[in-house]
Amino acid sequence: MALIAGPTASGKSALALALAEQVGGVIVNADSAQIYRDLPILSAAPGPDELARADHRLYGVLDGAQACSAAAWAEMAQREIAEIHASGRTPILVGGTGLYLRTLLQGIAPVPAIDPEVRAKVRESSVRENRERLLELDPEAAERLKPADSARIARALEVALSTGKTLSDWQKQRVGGIADEIELRPLMLLPPRERLYRRCDDRFAGMIEQDAAREVQALIDRHLSPELPIMRAIGVREIASLLNGDATRQEAIAAGQQATRRYAKRQYTWFAHQPPPEWPRFHQPLDEGIIPQALALLGAND
Repeated sequence: MALIAGPTASGKSALALALAEQVGGVIVNADSAQIYRDLPILSAAPGPDELARADHRLYGVLDGAQACSAAAWAEMAQREIAEIHASGRTPILVGGTGLYLRTLLQGIAPVPAIDPEVRAKVRESSVRENRERLLELDPEAAERLKPADSARIARALEVALSTGKTLSDWQKQRVGGIADEIELRPLMLLPPRERLYRRCDDRFAGMIEQDAAREVQALIDRHLSPELPIMRAIGVREIASLLNGDATRQEAIAAGQQATRRYAKRQYTWFAHQPPPEWPRFHQPLDEGIIPQALALLGAND
């Protein structure tokens, strides 16, 4: 199985298509936004031309009203990968969501189901109250998490209250990973940052021109919970500000570009340091003339 990962706008999709055409592979999505059908423009999902060039899996398969966890995605990906292998083809895993990839390969902590009463009580409390309680039960997590990170603070507190063990204790155990069952050929795309950020800016501006606002308006009209992953996708909040009259077009574009660059920076840092050091890192800009070099690192000529 091939794995092409890296920050947004690093050229993953173009390289995956080239590899799929060369080896007869099937591209499997590992991007937390592209799994939803609601934001094809804003998530830079493959268009009709790309879909016609190669078989794609797990793109646009969920509705935005459904929250997809890393564990749920990993289960879907395992099924797709097994089917692709059974058909004699090569799975090509492509994406920038590090948590998805780590969960699939290394497994997930076997945290038991949270007691519904505990969950309800935690969700009814303020983030300040939850953090104070977390300081008592799991001070390491409380100090590590940002004080305003309500979702992660609530999760850590739920686990501690419901199971009697901290989330970090559970995370020392991993089940369900497939790393030991497959032959993996990974490549991390880490192009020069200045070029990457410029591509981020150009991409977001292009999304506005392609009417990404229509996608966001459709989400607003559905009155979905702001806590859903789809509502926290990069660009949704910035475009919503434009639609609500809280920002001008230029202000919304600038804010969306900044959010995209910040996201790319976090992804860049993660893929530079978190994957095993023996995984190849490709630092050249992925122009057409450079693609054969990247394909060679993926074993396309073997």
